[in-house]
Amino acid sequence: MKKFINSPATVVDDYLHGLSSAHGAILEWDPENRVLQRRDPPSTPKVGLVGGGGSGCEPTHTGFVGHGMLDAAVPGQIFTSPVPSQIVAATRRAENGKGVLHVIKNFTGEVMNFGMAEEILYFEHLDLAQVIVNDDVSIADDGETAGRRGLGATVLVEKVAGAAAEEGMELHALTSLAESVVARSGTFGVGLSSCTSPARGKPVYDLAESEMDLGIGISGEPGRGAVPLLPARGIAALMVDEVLSDLSPATGAKVLMLVNGMGATPHQELYLMAGELEAAARAQGVAVERQLVGSFVTSLDQAGVAVTFLELTDELTRLWDAPVETAALRWGR
Repeated sequence: MKKFINSPATVVDDYLHGLSSAHGAILEWDPENRVLQRRDPPSTPKVGLVGGGGSGCEPTHTGFVGHGMLDAAVPGQIFTSPVPSQIVAATRRAENGKGVLHVIKNFTGEVMNFGMAEEILYFEHLDLAQVIVNDDVSIADDGETAGRRGLGATVLVEKVAGAAAEEGMELHALTSLAESVVARSGTFGVGLSSCTSPARGKPVYDLAESEMDLGIGISGEPGRGAVPLLPARGIAALMVDEVLSDLSPATGAKVLMLVNGMGATPHQELYLMAGELEAAARAQGVAVERQLVGSFVTSLDQAGVAVTFLELTDELTRLWDAPVETAALRWGR
């Protein structure tokens, strides 16, 4: 293993120190409570947004703290949920007179620890709500598993809900809006390699050079199965079919397409795939109205790509286009 780190034990804290130093005008890191928060709290009451999860998936959630997205983020250790005390501290920081919405990816530890934090906060009489992001179409939603994982739609929820919160939307309406983003989204990922956790020091699993892994997650775990590697056009067609057959959008539907790298996929390959994915979606009668291409929900140094489609409405399009200023996403300001 070759990585630019000091030690596996300090890699997360060292990252957060560097992030907050580079973007000090936007955010600040509280190492005692392990909370990353907006430096410019809103001047008028608004619903606060808090997201969090295991580190190693950056820039989710830490890169999305700022105007138009999260008010605070709680990073756990690598692929490990943040603990309840972090979530409690972040929620208190994010509360600004209109309650707080927790954005939770559907992983067992995150759901459990956010739930424990909410039980603690119950006695403080804060208005709290949560949205569970479960957009992974590679997992059957049949009650036999812990459910679909939260993947690329996390970014879309935080962006859309963050914009609506800046406009003053009330907590109940904001929660319904966030839930609608999840319901209208689907994600499917393909991996070309495993990732290497600093603590482990070697790849989590083996994948032959001639294979690709279908249905990967964001915590280093393998997908639902390895199959022979296809050319990019064939991979894109497979991915689009997986998502659209699950979402079943109407013919002519307008969608937002997130093409997400898993951490080690080059810029060139991501945009190549974006072109193929857009063409495959168009061939199925879907119009890609908005695109976001880059590495936003990663799995350390894994080579791979995921596509997320969100079926748009006029309101969702407007909120997506609204100004945002974070370390990882910025436009309109």
